[in-house]
Amino acid sequence: MRRNDVILLVVIFSSASIAIVVPDLCSPLQPYPLYFMMFLMFMSFLRINFDSLLDTSIASLKLLLVLVVFKLVILPAALYWVTSFALPEFAVPALLLSGISTGVVAPFIANLFEVDVAPVLRMVIITSLLAPFSLPVLAKTIAGAEVQIPLDLMVRLLAMVIFAPMLALIIARRFFSGALGKLLQFHFPVSLTIFAAINLGVFSKYSHFFFHSPHFIFMSLGIAYGLSVIYYMVGFLLVPGKHSSDRIAAGISFAVMNNVLVIVFSSHFFGPLSPTLAAMYMFPLFSMVIPIKILGSRFKWLSQNV
Repeated sequence: MRRNDVILLVVIFSSASIAIVVPDLCSPLQPYPLYFMMFLMFMSFLRINFDSLLDTSIASLKLLLVLVVFKLVILPAALYWVTSFALPEFAVPALLLSGISTGVVAPFIANLFEVDVAPVLRMVIITSLLAPFSLPVLAKTIAGAEVQIPLDLMVRLLAMVIFAPMLALIIARRFFSGALGKLLQFHFPVSLTIFAAINLGVFSKYSHFFFHSPHFIFMSLGIAYGLSVIYYMVGFLLVPGKHSSDRIAAGISFAVMNNVLVIVFSSHFFGPLSPTLAAMYMFPLFSMVIPIKILGSRFKWLSQNV
């Protein structure tokens, strides 16, 4: 992993630990994770080029449609049903994590793998536009009998967190492009600070849960890695016959999601397991880069020597 990745993991989990150990100190931040998340989305969208949507070839659109349907509907529903039999308490958390949009950091991980960033960007943009509507409906339809889900409020919340930063960025690019360039220079430390603030606000709220149910923390970590492997495998399998870089790009589109948004979103409507699983996903989100990069190199070598 790169130095910044290590710093990110240290900050994420140290801030969560501080919130758990001294929740009273962090409690003033509890009302604000939603607004922190909106600013984090704005910072993340700074590096997104919306012109990547201009590829309208039939093959590209067909592949995009397949990937989006699997990402937002088929895979989260399948994982919910499988988990409901094996580990029912994690069924809803797995559904929420699996059904959220492709992460805004996905294009940068694609750059790390040296694969085509354009299809990953398209997944980020399209799933970000659809997730505020698809995820609440999916959760209500599949898990509505188990949890009380205010559908309209969920839609409004997700739409506000995603669309408001998008609109703000469009306006800022039109009138304050110079200021955005300066802000982009401090992208990493500012984003890191927001990550920490979100953790302090969210995890201080559930501090008692970690002390009374520590086994769920280790279970969440194991499930997070298992889900990450599944996400990558599904992405690979959905583009058979394609070049290895295309398959890796699809895997990234599935495995790198806005899990921080799930932390904020689920803490409003669900119990502590959902934000816990989303937080534990930080480990595979970054550490899986190493084995997937090795796997991609082997695929490339095989394709060149067969």
